[in-house]
Amino acid sequence: MSLDLNLQSQLPKHVAFIMDGNRRWAKKKKLKIIDGHKKGSEIVKKIVKKSLEFNIKYLTFFSFSTENWNRSKDEILNLQTLLSFYLDSEEEHFIKKKIKFSFIGEIDKFDDKIKSKLKNLQELTRSFSKLHFTLALSYGSRREIVNSIKKINKNLSLLTEEDISKSLMTKNIPDPDLVIRTSGEMRLSNFLLWQVAYSELYFTKTLWPEFNTQKYILALKNYISRKRRFGGD
Repeated sequence: MSLDLNLQSQLPKHVAFIMDGNRRWAKKKKLKIIDGHKKGSEIVKKIVKKSLEFNIKYLTFFSFSTENWNRSKDEILNLQTLLSFYLDSEEEHFIKKKIKFSFIGEIDKFDDKIKSKLKNLQELTRSFSKLHFTLALSYGSRREIVNSIKKINKNLSLLTEEDISKSLMTKNIPDPDLVIRTSGEMRLSNFLLWQVAYSELYFTKTLWPEFNTQKYILALKNYISRKRRFGGD
């Protein structure tokens, strides 16, 4: 499946992903849970490659929620190991392709080495602008909104939407135009609740490890076919 070059100007500037289904895919394949997460990380790479081809400027991936800390110790350890490997293996690629890496979330619970790698890759790529790649790690939107309000030194009666937007973790990137959630679940799961107020939502039953570039193009075509009203008629 391809995308008509004439339609590329209508593509979203910012696509956000709720990557759901890694564990179900692994169970379906009778594999270890971590194998599902590994396969999922390969899909991220494919999405990045295709987005570069389409000149999509912003990608945000919901990788680890605040609730995910309730999973088993073994799975959490394996996820951190995989994250560490991903950061190491993608550093050269991000630099070569001029991809700006950033992260949002409360990363204090992560291993010190991972925190160091996250900050290092962010620093190494901070001047790039070919594509802005954001990982949401230990992220929860409600907590983000509460914390943003706490940071604003202003009488609450004078508080504006712009004040809150400028104090969020995502203040340096535009709100998503399109949010894609895989695995058949039809909810946002505490992801970018403020930022997606007028985003187009796309839900697919496809499990994340099976969300290939053809299915990504299908989601983009669906987005192009919609008329965005931003609360208007």
